[in-house]
Amino acid sequence: MLKIYGVYRSRASRTYWMALELGIEFESVPVVQGYALDDPLAPGARLNTRSPEFLKLNPNGHIPTIDDDGLVLGESIAINLYLASKHRGPLAAGSLQEEGMITMWSFWAVNEIEQHSIKIVQTYDNALDATPGGKETIAVASRLLKKPLGVLNDHLAEHQYLVGERFTVADLNLVEIIRYALSEKELFKAFPHVLKWVERCHDRDAFREMMAGRAAEG
Repeated sequence: MLKIYGVYRSRASRTYWMALELGIEFESVPVVQGYALDDPLAPGARLNTRSPEFLKLNPNGHIPTIDDDGLVLGESIAINLYLASKHRGPLAAGSLQEEGMITMWSFWAVNEIEQHSIKIVQTYDNALDATPGGKETIAVASRLLKKPLGVLNDHLAEHQYLVGERFTVADLNLVEIIRYALSEKELFKAFPHVLKWVERCHDRDAFREMMAGRAAEG
């Protein structure tokens, strides 16, 4: 059985959503971020990214990590691409050309969007959004997102989804990264096609089930 190491309130959300979309059986092994604990190495501490037993599985100390019948993978985007390829169906590429496009958009999400969107969500998570430094961080990140969001908006003006006119792993990977920045409503007003696409992606049973898992974590 597929084991997913992580928690829903982390990048593991992408992998939980992916598994739910595919309808595959999986075991969730809760692993929290080491920085969230006062002493991640204390006796009796929750399993976390600095726990020796987890580091044996993933020496980089990152979640999500999966163990799929002995195949251990880290990196959420790589995990999702692997799961789509293994289980096939509409979320996977239907041709070599689609595979190239799915890979391109997935890497684009990391290189063009995540480095900025993550700064926004981390500023809010650390309750710094009302501070001068936090406001500046959000403003800079939002400004740097305008160009890639414009590229995406132009693509979605002509297409319902990123690849093949259907929801694929590329949409899932990208929309989960964009979710980090959705707090900035003024930013997204300029990109109506992106917002409509986000709504389509979020109007899926598997997404709602994943978000329920996040809510249950408190």
